[in-house]
Amino acid sequence: MPRALIAGCGYVGRATARLLQEAGWEVTGVTHSEESAAQLSAGTFRAVACDISDSGMVRARLGEFEPFEAVVDCVSSGGGGVAEYRKCYFDGAQNLLEFTRPGKFLFTSSTSVYAQNDGSLITEESPAEPLLETGRVLLETEEFVLAAGGIVARLAGIYGPGRWVYLKKILDGSAVIEGEGSRWINQIHRDDAAGAICHLLQLAAPSGIYNVADNTPLTLIECYRILSGHFHKPLPPGGPVEEQRKRGIASKRVSNTKLRETGWKPQFPSIREALNAFGG
Repeated sequence: MPRALIAGCGYVGRATARLLQEAGWEVTGVTHSEESAAQLSAGTFRAVACDISDSGMVRARLGEFEPFEAVVDCVSSGGGGVAEYRKCYFDGAQNLLEFTRPGKFLFTSSTSVYAQNDGSLITEESPAEPLLETGRVLLETEEFVLAAGGIVARLAGIYGPGRWVYLKKILDGSAVIEGEGSRWINQIHRDDAAGAICHLLQLAAPSGIYNVADNTPLTLIECYRILSGHFHKPLPPGGPVEEQRKRGIASKRVSNTKLRETGWKPQFPSIREALNAFGG
């Protein structure tokens, strides 16, 4: 039975753990708090509380295990500035690679490392030049992981059960179409993100960067038209562009062609399929 360590058993990490278990893997989950670890341990897989940015703790709590066939680093900073990003992402990846000795290592990054704002089609070969320092920390972590022979999965905006920012805004009436609504957005359903991670781990030679997005980039106004129509809500009003967005203002169409060419297929090629599954 292959063994996997999931560092960061949150929204995507827990879904990934479930899929790996269903595929016959023995899974160990890592959470930041003892309380979260206790909750996970009450389920079907072992959980360990560990701050992966603390090398001593990683050595003590994870270094004792036999080497894992796969380690997935999908922790989240939960906000914070550059220092928090560096601890969470770069230091965490470095410690996991050093002390868990995995056969395969996968780091979940973000398509926010692409700062293009001209609506261009983005592949893994496109320049990744994040405008914000936090994005540059992600890029530095990617480079470290790739140099170690690892896999980088750049995830688009994640949505799914209980977490869909555009849907929430439509339902609570807070949605605003910024400017002309022409900004391109890229999304991935949580279950498709988890499926892509599991798929990449099981490829023979998957090392490299993979964009993980659905098949259908949408402009903001297209997204809101689909959501408004499905739930019989009025189209949101127009408003100014939000200049202080956390990850900067970008407008690009992220291609998932490289990932699909490995045999992966999204369960939800667009938000329409997700809405049909959701009901309304």
